[in-house]
Amino acid sequence: MEFSAPLLTYAAALAIAAIIPGPGVAALVGQSLAGGFRASLFFLIGLALGDLSYLTFAVAGLAVIAQTFAGAFVVVKVLGGLYLLYLAYRIWTTKAATPHVSRMDATSRLSAMLAGYTITMSNPKTIIFYLALLPAVVDLDRIGVSQWGALCLVTVAVLGATLLPYAVLADRARTVLGRSSSLQKLNRWAAGFIGTAGVMILGQAAAAVTRRP
Repeated sequence: MEFSAPLLTYAAALAIAAIIPGPGVAALVGQSLAGGFRASLFFLIGLALGDLSYLTFAVAGLAVIAQTFAGAFVVVKVLGGLYLLYLAYRIWTTKAATPHVSRMDATSRLSAMLAGYTITMSNPKTIIFYLALLPAVVDLDRIGVSQWGALCLVTVAVLGATLLPYAVLADRARTVLGRSSSLQKLNRWAAGFIGTAGVMILGQAAAAVTRRP
């Protein structure tokens, strides 16, 4: 069980990184407030898929390639930030008498997952963790298929344990406000969270552009 200690270290490091509020947490809370727990669950799946993508990049030795195409990440950040602002606008302008998401169709599920995935792929905190900090925690040169699978399972478990409480609490707040006929205020709170996440992503993209030689 030589891999047990690095796996536990990775789990602890990921939990600390995930629980710190950032664009992903803000957007997750907004998604839960606007569409309920089911919408936030698909959004969380998108977040996890983004983490698994970066984990795979690191394990496959693609960190250098990813850093080489840093400009592509800036484009992803801009598109992700603009998409979140669009979602915030849609939620803000939703009529109070109509809940934003009552039944999720396939398009809504895909949209939520895509939003979560885009945020993770454009989040500098995620990029730094997997492409810079992960090699210091786990010896990537000795990672095989079974170890990679274990890392993926731990990643999903840790993200679920640290981020689901945010979604659950936001969904409970949504239920209480809905019962008190405060749907308009609820929609604007949700739009605020999602819009803030979008502004943060765009700010990070602008900072990345100004730092480039």
